[in-house]
Amino acid sequence: MDVRQLRYFVTVAEEANFTRAAARLHLAQPGLSAQVRRLEKELGHPLLDRSGRSVTLTEVGEAVLPYARAALAAVEAVRQTAEEFTGLLRGQVTLGLVSGAAAAADEFGLAAVLAGFHEDHPKVEIALTEDTSERMLAALHRGEIDIAVIGLADEEPPPGVSLHVLVDVPLVAAVAPDDPVLTPPDRTSIPLRELRDRPLISLPRGTGIRGVLDRACAQAGFRPRIAFEAAAPLFLAQLAVRGLGVAVLPAGTASPFGLRTLEIAEPQLRGRVALAWRTNGLSSPAATVLLDLLRTTLSPT
Repeated sequence: MDVRQLRYFVTVAEEANFTRAAARLHLAQPGLSAQVRRLEKELGHPLLDRSGRSVTLTEVGEAVLPYARAALAAVEAVRQTAEEFTGLLRGQVTLGLVSGAAAAADEFGLAAVLAGFHEDHPKVEIALTEDTSERMLAALHRGEIDIAVIGLADEEPPPGVSLHVLVDVPLVAAVAPDDPVLTPPDRTSIPLRELRDRPLISLPRGTGIRGVLDRACAQAGFRPRIAFEAAAPLFLAQLAVRGLGVAVLPAGTASPFGLRTLEIAEPQLRGRVALAWRTNGLSSPAATVLLDLLRTTLSPT
């Protein structure tokens, strides 16, 4: 028995057809069939039922298949670990971005870091996906993504997740220059309770900033009146400058649009963005190297 024979068996089982399996493996079909039969002879049992129009697993084949896959995964892990020590990384790393973060990623240099990583490790494929913070955390727990850039709704990290904070800024109420809330003209902050009856423009549920806002309003005894919501903070600012409501944004987001901002106080609210990963370890050496690079390169703001 060797790794090659196990790979052939698993491929035929997945394709349910010797011809397709041979094409996938770039082999001649007679050679593939011969190698699988040698494996069956060594094990003393047929693993595949060839009597029908498609190839199916025998009872023994069903029992053997998970172990064959595990053996192949172990061999791949050995190879990747060895290549890590020679500086040659392969495989795929999946990086999740909270909705709206992609547009602001250059603020903390994410694109440049990913470009540098790709240049140093061209054999590693980087897959990007975008979703809400809540769903990103769930995907982290399920092992569907390796690293995520998420907005934080709570002070403490979720169970089983480690964090590296990239952004930690006050949340502000951004309004058009003629909004009456700016009276007196020299005011710099606004108590949260004054937003109780105002139409608010906010990020959607599942994002960190929306979680912070909803929790603070609940603690203050009211439910926020959300007039508009969107995933991109810059679009929220564009809505606010047209007088459609008070936008709840991270400090600094509203400045290019001529909006006036008041820091939300009593209580003070903060917008935080962080790298997140599973505390019990990453799925591959490539993911570990990328995480270390992100943690040491991306500076908190």
